[in-house]
Order: sequence, then structure tokens, then C-alpha cells
Amino acid sequence: ACAFAGLWNCVTINPMNIAAGVWMMLNAFVLFLCEAPFCCQFIEFANAVSARADKLRPWQKAAFYCGMAVFPVVLSLTLTTLFGNAIAFATGVLYGLSALGKKGDAISYARIHQQQKQMDEEKLTGALEGQA
Repeated sequence: ACAFAGLWNCVTINPMNIAAGVWMMLNAFVLFLCEAPFCCQFIEFANAVSARADKLRPWQKAAFYCGMAVFPVVLSLTLTTLFGNAIAFATGVLYGLSALGKKGDAISYARIHQQQKQMDEEKLTGALEGQA
């Protein structure tokens, strides 16, 4: 989607649209190299780039993908750039969510809440006893 939207964005006279379209096609190529190296088997360094991208932490991938997706939108704010970069930005958002970690279970949160409540009650009764 990013590559097709970038190509469509290049069919214009406005130089900012052309720059955004070229950047979008570059984004699509980098995403293919990092996420689906089997699609780029004819490129010798595809596996090396993919291996290096796999070593990055999820929050680093999130920042990289979201940054790549936002730049063409800043260059040229059109529907083509918004829809074309939506998938790349969504990939960054998913990596960001995975960087946050798993959601905790309700039982552990209930225990923590109960312990906090008990500590607050003990502090309150200690303060009331100190006043008396």
C-alpha cells in the first residue's frame, strides 16, 4: 500500500508530493527488507538487514517505523500519504504495544490493591492513635 500510494503520489507537478512519494516507496522497501526478507530474495543483503532489524528492541522498531511513516505526511499532507503510510504507522504502533509488555492478570492487581488498602488503613489508624 505504501509503495503504490508513493508511486501514485509521484504523478504530479508539486515537488513536495514527489519527495513524499519517493520517501513512501523507500519506506515500503525498508519494511519489506526488515519484515519480509523472503520477498527480497534477489537482494544479497536482505537477510543481513533482516537479522540486524531482529536484534532491535520493540520500542526501537516502533520509533523507527512510526518516524518513517510520519515524515512523508509532514512533507505533503494529502489523503494519499495518510492512507499510504497508515500500515507502516500501524506496524510501529503494534511494536510499541509489544514493548509495553503483557497485560497483568486481574488477581495480581486485586492483591496489590488490597495491600495498598491495608497499608492506608494502618497509616490512618496509626495517625489517629498518635493524636489521642
